[in-house]
Amino acid sequence: MADDLSNRKENFEAQDPYKPFLEGAKMGDRICQRELYNILSVRMFPVCLRYMGEREKAKDVLHDGFITLFSKLDDFRGEGSFEGWARRIFATTALMQLRRRDLLSQTLQIDGEVEINDAQLVLDPKETSNLDADKLMELILSMPDGFRAVFNLYALEGFSHKEISQMLQISEGASRSQLSRAKIWLQKRLKRR
Repeated sequence: MADDLSNRKENFEAQDPYKPFLEGAKMGDRICQRELYNILSVRMFPVCLRYMGEREKAKDVLHDGFITLFSKLDDFRGEGSFEGWARRIFATTALMQLRRRDLLSQTLQIDGEVEINDAQLVLDPKETSNLDADKLMELILSMPDGFRAVFNLYALEGFSHKEISQMLQISEGASRSQLSRAKIWLQKRLKRR
């Protein structure tokens, strides 16, 4: 039993592409930082793009996210995955950019819940059977900023409405409302396809 646990831990560590570079990057080793950037940027750019909706804005967030990440590397204690910790930094950086540009206010103005039956939000398999991941991502990227932010945080990142309300500085009801509206928006676009 102990050998099995030890083997699983070794396999996990062997599969962790960040481990060889983390300590060096924490100590300011530029080569380790560059390698960490090369591995992580490929995985974090799509996260930034999902929040920002445009490649150039996503590149800005990626850049700012790495500045934050490298300045906070000492805060990573190895509890949980490094990639999960980094993903949170990039998502937070994107949300800060959206707030700074006041882009969320366009769709987050109503602070109440929209009463919608979840049965109304079920997608018809006929509408989604021909939809591939790229087309779905195109639709998500074209969502209004507030819808996209809440949809990403809830549906793709797994945050609760309470966490989202704290991140976006809105009420939990507004978070629920925006998620419902995002689902309706997405459902309408899928029906048009």
